[in-house]
Amino acid sequence: MNESTINNLPASSAEERFLRYVQVDTQSDPTSPSYPSTEKQKNLGRILVDELLALGINDAHLDEHGYVYATIPANIDKLTPVICFCSHMDTSPDCSGTAVKPLVHRNYEGGDIALPDDPTVVIRPSDHPDLANQLGNDIITASGTTLLGADDKAGVAEIMAAAELLMAHPEIKHGMIKILFTPDEEIGRGVDKVDLAKLGADFAYTVDGETAGSIEDETFSADGVIVTIDGISVHPGFAKGKLQSALKIAASIVDALPKERLSPETTSKREGFVHPVAIKGGVEQASIEFIVRDFDDDNLRRHEQELEGIVKSMVSRHTGCHYRFDVTEQYRNMKQVLDRYPQIMEIGLEAIRRAGMEPIRRSIRGGTDGSRLSFMGLPCPNIFAGGHAFHGKEEWVSVQDMEKAVRTILHVVCLVVSH
Repeated sequence: MNESTINNLPASSAEERFLRYVQVDTQSDPTSPSYPSTEKQKNLGRILVDELLALGINDAHLDEHGYVYATIPANIDKLTPVICFCSHMDTSPDCSGTAVKPLVHRNYEGGDIALPDDPTVVIRPSDHPDLANQLGNDIITASGTTLLGADDKAGVAEIMAAAELLMAHPEIKHGMIKILFTPDEEIGRGVDKVDLAKLGADFAYTVDGETAGSIEDETFSADGVIVTIDGISVHPGFAKGKLQSALKIAASIVDALPKERLSPETTSKREGFVHPVAIKGGVEQASIEFIVRDFDDDNLRRHEQELEGIVKSMVSRHTGCHYRFDVTEQYRNMKQVLDRYPQIMEIGLEAIRRAGMEPIRRSIRGGTDGSRLSFMGLPCPNIFAGGHAFHGKEEWVSVQDMEKAVRTILHVVCLVVSH
């Protein structure tokens, strides 16, 4: 099937699927020790399995960890690489995902989009410049009290819609295609329990990006740091000259962090940061959790050294107090892997062109399941899903951009055969 035929297929089921999927609460929970972190994520997984089976994808199943696996068999005899499309089912813990009410704003004419359930939540073009490219399109939002869930149910719906088209149009020639839907991506556990041997793919694409036409082969490298401070607890009525509050020391460390650089609120593009995300404890002991990010591993280490220098300086002012500085690797820049497989990005870039867009090659100021999958042996760049303003009440996606993502997936499938 040629380029123009794919582009002229009728509208897919992506919109209808997305509107249903976002109404299933799949919020993950970083404080939960279980896997998946919330059982409700499996509710969407079961729906997806039932729909895949109904399409004739007979091996679709949900495993005990909340992963959905499925295989679209090859319909050609030519030996081709096995590719996988992957999206995550969970939504962010940062904003409620309960009782999402999706709204479709047809034929967007420009201007502000006020959300009815909370009039103070307004999606303004001044805050969302990509709206300028959406005139005449259909914009989906939530109602103002929850996030929407385009991150990443847009990707889930697009993969499902592409699977439906592939099963309905055998004239689209393709090799074996794997589908993987993951839980807990938003809390950094998205591939902790994935079975790559069972998946059996040679390379993959996450469908979890933002602006239509974008493709990403680079992420932050990421570490977590926990600083634990041991203070000296004394009855406050008799504390003069004796008490050393670990909580106050922790507060002084946070206050001593750079104000004009090295923070999320003052950095952009390729600049890294050190970001305190939680502080807890009391007089005797307190801890601070940080995330540290940079595209370059050496810079990442330098940020951690600077952070430890601040910690050491603040703690040393308090006689008898001590600290621990524990670093945990979270993920690494997937470009280190993907640069060894340039053909994977070439296929993605050409698929975007064939879907009628000029590719936008980007670096992600964050991570995806693809970051860790790449280092686990499954090279995996990230294709756009079309969503914007993730993790908040102003999140939105356009139906037309979702259709572009579906067509991009189909073009990837065809290019793998001919590449």
